[in-house]
Amino acid sequence: MRRFTSNSRCLFRQSCVVLLFLFVIAGLLVVVSASPAFYHQQEDWRLLRSVSPATSTIGPSPLSTPRGGVASLGKRKPSSKASGVLSTQQRNAVASTSGTAAKQSTDGASIANMIFNLVKSIVGAGVLGLPAGVAAFGSTNLALIPSIVLISVIGMLSAYCFSLIGRICAYTSSVSYRQAWERSVSAKTSWIPALACFMVTSCSVLAYSMILSDTVPILLGAFTPYKSVTRTQALFGVTTVALLPLCLMKSLKALGPFSLVGIVGMIYTSMAMALRYFDGSYRDGGRYFLTLPAEFLPNFAETGSSSLVDLVLNPKLFILVSMLSTAYMAHYNASKFYWELENNTLKRYQTVVGISFGISLCLFVTVASFGFATFGTSCAGLVLQNYSTTDTLMSLSRIAVALSILFSYPLAFVGVREGLLDLIQVPQSKRSNTLLNAVTVVLLSVITGMAYLLKDLRTLLAFNGATWGNAVIYLLPTYMFVSCVKTKLPKRQELQAEVPWVIATGFVGMFMGIIGTMLAVKG
Repeated sequence: MRRFTSNSRCLFRQSCVVLLFLFVIAGLLVVVSASPAFYHQQEDWRLLRSVSPATSTIGPSPLSTPRGGVASLGKRKPSSKASGVLSTQQRNAVASTSGTAAKQSTDGASIANMIFNLVKSIVGAGVLGLPAGVAAFGSTNLALIPSIVLISVIGMLSAYCFSLIGRICAYTSSVSYRQAWERSVSAKTSWIPALACFMVTSCSVLAYSMILSDTVPILLGAFTPYKSVTRTQALFGVTTVALLPLCLMKSLKALGPFSLVGIVGMIYTSMAMALRYFDGSYRDGGRYFLTLPAEFLPNFAETGSSSLVDLVLNPKLFILVSMLSTAYMAHYNASKFYWELENNTLKRYQTVVGISFGISLCLFVTVASFGFATFGTSCAGLVLQNYSTTDTLMSLSRIAVALSILFSYPLAFVGVREGLLDLIQVPQSKRSNTLLNAVTVVLLSVITGMAYLLKDLRTLLAFNGATWGNAVIYLLPTYMFVSCVKTKLPKRQELQAEVPWVIATGFVGMFMGIIGTMLAVKG
């Protein structure tokens, strides 16, 4: 093994040309996948009319309730013109969960706003673990070629499945992930998607705690006199002083604006990582090279020590695959993005999905490429740990990520708490402040204890993605779509023709999940 040579840098630059070409192809495929021809969007109005929303009772979403909640739907006279715009009564499916009727609303969020919100939901701190996913199977910059291909392909599959969930919600007039299962599969087994969504969000909150426990000591050492704060002290200190009071807040509206810090911070971090790669600050002889501990020094194998075929056939490639399932995770909120979109036709919804996942794909490629190209096999589970504590540029990234997680934490935690109460079927009328506070303390204690025991973020992200992530993204939507088409829309030949493709996507997700779980368990 060696540190960093000109041959490795040359190979990376040559790879960038290939990766750019693949990137353009991926972008085109995302645009094509969002086109009306691919999704039969011209028929969405007739499909919505063919499924009567009055045939089943609408309940609250287990994890995220669309704007206003849920209301009962009445019968609607067919329109003489298939305009593709949902009816007022269908828009009013977003009403309060107490069962009161919602006000008529035609001022949903614009496409631009929804794109921003969806990108913000997809691009979280988990993206900072992707360089370690590349390092799991590759030791030269040649590993970036299969990595970029994987990020692009899995990004497109994730976008397709996200779109699939929205379409199912449109076909069945469902306003939550769980309700889409109830109306397309069975109400008796609706605990399955509820459990999967609960576990996904729980692992995400656990990852937040682990990232804070790793980031806070570095920030305190860089900007305060407290140079010797340990990971354990930071974890319990932040949980007690900041996270617990925030999670006990009765209203989280004041935290909404702080979520902007997340996407801005991630864009800044990706640009800073690119700058640090090109200015050579972390190469042998660079400004910050000698300030790094030995385990974080850039480390690469000799060029030619492994071929592209060897890298593709390396089973540890599935560690990155599993991490990507976590990185692209936002699917339990697909119904929310569909129902809250202004003039929410499927065509407009597909536009939001295609552009949002395309932007997220770009950020994932940037972080994974420049993180691995800078540090190689030394990439930590959280790549920001690799950068010097004296590097002001990257310290600002740490601050942005820490603030983003700190103020996003209670928003995600409420989803976990409500998901648990919904899973054990605690009615809304019995969710008193005393009960909510008790559940908050217990849940936060369990999550903090697990964050204390678990220290490898890469393993957590890989395991979560391989198990619950794959279920929520690929397996459950596949089953819902096939069941919906066969039982509710059996005469739609174009949807029947799509069923084999959807089933194939589900099998791909299952295969990735099995291999990824085995590797994650092995550590």
